[in-house]
Amino acid sequence: MSDIEAQTLGVWTAYGEHHLARGTEVPEVDRLSWGYWSAQGPGEEILGDLAGRRILDLGSGIGKYPAHLARHGVAVEAVEASPSQHERAVARYGELPGLRLIHADAVEHLEQAGPYDVVYSIHAVPYIDPHRLLPVVAKALLPGGRFVFSALHTTFGGDGPSTTVAARREVLPLAGGEPMSVAMWVLTPVLWEELLTQYGLIADHIDVLTAPDDTPLSCTLVQARRPPAPADG
Repeated sequence: MSDIEAQTLGVWTAYGEHHLARGTEVPEVDRLSWGYWSAQGPGEEILGDLAGRRILDLGSGIGKYPAHLARHGVAVEAVEASPSQHERAVARYGELPGLRLIHADAVEHLEQAGPYDVVYSIHAVPYIDPHRLLPVVAKALLPGGRFVFSALHTTFGGDGPSTTVAARREVLPLAGGEPMSVAMWVLTPVLWEELLTQYGLIADHIDVLTAPDDTPLSCTLVQARRPPAPADG
């Protein structure tokens, strides 16, 4: 883990501690929401048939999305690096059948725990150096396995994505507290596709999910896969 990522982990740990102390109530969800609004974009159907598959939620936070899948009969693992966010998830969903909550660095977990049929992530991928994350995701996926994630594209202030693969400072809002500064890789769709290709993944669809009003905030939704194994003979 780089110094930048370690600093980001510290911010998310402070974020979780703030909400633990505050007792913040977070409503349950009735679908996976890739954008920043509940009805924005598709839901979990873009992950395909999940029955009997090995699935990982990467950067799962308090666990509301993998918990939603588990409540609908899907066995899912969820990895979160922040100890305070993991603590919140365990307090809320620790006894939920079908859900396994894991406190670990996502990259280290993928290196040890693969293979997976599906790895998905809602807004967490930009907090990890893509040169560290993507090659490990590619290796952790079974041939034909899917990697689906959403990532910040345009900020509330109208700042668009970067055209170089470098982290930049962004604002992390904090309900009941002062906003925090956190490093993120906010990249153009072209850069995401180039990085996926570089590390052996195929980008099938890349869409930008925009706000339902005039708010400039938007995110990129990426659907990628590991190529199937070559046929024998």
